[in-house]
Amino acid sequence: MANPQELLASRVQDGLAVAFGEAYRDTDPLIRPSQHADFQANVALSLAKRLGQPPREVAAQLAAALAVADVCLAPEVSGPGFINLTLRDDWIAAQADAMRADERLGTDAAADPQTVVVEYSSPNIAKEMHVGHLRTTIVGDAIARVLDFAGHHVIRDNHVGDWGTPFGMLIEHLLDVGEGSPAAATLRTDPNTFYQAARTKFDSDPVFADRSRQRVVLLQGGDPDTLRLWQELIELFKDYLHRIYGTLRVTLTDDDIRGESFYNTMLPQVVTDLEAAGLAVLDEGALCVFPSGFTGRDGSPLPVIVRKSDGGYNYSTSDLATIRYRVDDLDVDRAIYVVGSAQALHFRMVFAVARLAGWIPDGTSFEHAQIGNVLGTDGKILRTRSGDSIKLSALLREGVDRARGILNELEASSQFDEATLASIAEAVGIGAVKYADLSTARDSEYVFDWDRMISFKGNTGPYLQYAAARIRSIFRRAGLDPDDIAGPIVIEEKAERDLALKLLGFGPAVWAVADSTEPHRLCTYLFELASQFTAFYEMCPVLKAELDTSRESRLALCALTLRTLVSGLGLLGVPVPERM
Repeated sequence: MANPQELLASRVQDGLAVAFGEAYRDTDPLIRPSQHADFQANVALSLAKRLGQPPREVAAQLAAALAVADVCLAPEVSGPGFINLTLRDDWIAAQADAMRADERLGTDAAADPQTVVVEYSSPNIAKEMHVGHLRTTIVGDAIARVLDFAGHHVIRDNHVGDWGTPFGMLIEHLLDVGEGSPAAATLRTDPNTFYQAARTKFDSDPVFADRSRQRVVLLQGGDPDTLRLWQELIELFKDYLHRIYGTLRVTLTDDDIRGESFYNTMLPQVVTDLEAAGLAVLDEGALCVFPSGFTGRDGSPLPVIVRKSDGGYNYSTSDLATIRYRVDDLDVDRAIYVVGSAQALHFRMVFAVARLAGWIPDGTSFEHAQIGNVLGTDGKILRTRSGDSIKLSALLREGVDRARGILNELEASSQFDEATLASIAEAVGIGAVKYADLSTARDSEYVFDWDRMISFKGNTGPYLQYAAARIRSIFRRAGLDPDDIAGPIVIEEKAERDLALKLLGFGPAVWAVADSTEPHRLCTYLFELASQFTAFYEMCPVLKAELDTSRESRLALCALTLRTLVSGLGLLGVPVPERM
């Protein structure tokens, strides 16, 4: 299936070569959507000065040279030199039929697949995930899903915090309460309670604090019993992660966990190699690299500290080791870090050091997919009334409860048994939370508003879920399976044409996300598609169409819209109930 915009761009470039010579073939044709046609080519305006001719004359010559009769109606020159391009109805219908016949819905797979690592979620072991982890988890998962679908080899990487000073404290507390005790079991259900109890003892009991520090030394030295206890802590926390990721329908598994501990043995070599390259220098007792272009408010160079004055390592050292592993061992072409915007400077500096050291080859991309904060209705970072971070598990439970409350108020809810209602409520509640986040540009802040996100109106998860359920109800009433509709699609009404043309935008929307790592682009497309279907359904009777050919064609459009909505929401990780 052809991407209309790409196809027209290619045809206009061919026309440029015919009209003005081969030297002009590679000129950007500037194909844009138009209010007066489907698309317009704006290249004549930019070429006019270069050719020494008025823009309308350039446009007229180009229009005459275009070979687009199989795709478009006759090109029209308008305004100061725009070329309006209106797609043929039969071409749109044929492309929609080709999309129906394609299991990938007309989305081309990558011609040159890349190995891409997507680092996301990355909670700290033994601390319950809070609302701040929501975005890094679900945005990262959507990016990974889309890149998978686009045909790339995706390596999911959950860079959990599982090393360092806090683990001496946690291990000692585990020994105090007993490894099989109810207190230890809270690591599976309420990790914060276990962590806070250990922290309180660390701050108030000097003997416990000293034991904890000694335990850190044993941990870093590879003491077998300490490593066993450390591993026990991690296994207990994994149970908690399984529950959260399962509720969120996130594709991360235990095999994707590669925490800070994984890179621990690599840190000394990072420092040694930076010193050998003459990049690392001592500054006030710490070993630092000063990448050019980074200065503080006073104009002094900013350092990347790779070894602290006490001889220890830090996040920068670990991140540099991670870069080397991803390049040397995983052979990545692209690395995407789905991490909060607050870390932007850190990643720019670490990437700069890695490039200075020659650890990131030319042509290999390391990107920080910045994530903005989640705000409360007061415009501040979302917290509980007491000022604590909101637990992610509590937030998700509330979403399901609110969805159930809304469903209970609907007359249609009486059609479902208790188990079905519970399943729908979970899908709607979780879907609402995820879609509200994903539909916002990832680097922007957004206000967490339950009333807006669980609404069945507007650009929300429930609206899109309902659109899909509504289409399924059409086929249930007809006693038909959407997969058995033969078609073909025939365009007779404007609403049919608008819907079919919007359907052809699925592949471009998916590739826009793959290239930009911005899932909100797919959300926007799906919302526009659902809105276009609503207009179509209001204007074009489906089951009561006057002609059998019209009925079959409209059923084919409904089936294709359903597949596209379900596939698109699936790429976002948003569940779609069969009925609502």
